[in-house]
Amino acid sequence: MTPISSPRLAARALILHDNHLLLVNAWPEDKSDLMCAPGGGVERGSALPDNLIREVYEETGLDITVGAPCLVNEFHDPNGSFHQVDIYFRCTLVSAATLDENWEDVDEIITQRRWVTRAQMAQLRVKPDSLVAVAWGDTNGITYDPLEPIIV
Repeated sequence: MTPISSPRLAARALILHDNHLLLVNAWPEDKSDLMCAPGGGVERGSALPDNLIREVYEETGLDITVGAPCLVNEFHDPNGSFHQVDIYFRCTLVSAATLDENWEDVDEIITQRRWVTRAQMAQLRVKPDSLVAVAWGDTNGITYDPLEPIIV
């Protein structure tokens, strides 16, 4: 019998600047065109905001402050054991919004980083489904996206 593992916990940043949302592609080697908010896995013994500050800097080179949580999303592999819970936080920039084109993610996972408008997001594959509505404040309080299968 395969041991049951706890879901993986990740923190993600919703960063709006001049009506543009920061998105990243976290699929190495062009495996997928799926875009998401920057962030990543939580290290045990470290607070969610501290993890998020570290992850955003590693992935984008940008410094942020972390605000209130606004979205909980979870996804899983229905044929495997992977299950992840993402907690999204509203964040603001501490540094300039310029993305250095020579910046390299320390884990070499991020293949693309860009600021996008709400209209541009309609042309992209983005997860979770509620990201646009939550990022632009169409929802009140904390939103929950129900468990869904992982997509590539």
